[in-house]
Amino acid sequence: MVERTLGDVATRVLFENERVKVWELALAPGETSDVHEHHHDYLLIQLEGDKIAGIFEADTHGEYPPGTVEGDVAPGNVFYTAKGGIETAKNTGQQHYREILVELKD
Repeated sequence: MVERTLGDVATRVLFENERVKVWELALAPGETSDVHEHHHDYLLIQLEGDKIAGIFEADTHGEYPPGTVEGDVAPGNVFYTAKGGIETAKNTGQQHYREILVELKD
């Protein structure tokens, strides 16, 4: 087992009730999030930016294998991601990156 301290999945919580938790992730160019684990399924809604990467840990058990997955950003894109991923998000673009994450608790 890898020993490390995991952080939050995003920058700040915008809303929470018994069914969902809504987060905002904001990253400057080159900035990374904390290493975090997705304990629930999520909807990811891109708001701004040009490139984003997920850097998945060796012990990740989500839908992506260990390593880096990078993609282009298009404001308004919505992605579903299943629980289990252990990763760091990195803004690999030249623009400020921002997205909304909707954590589905049930």
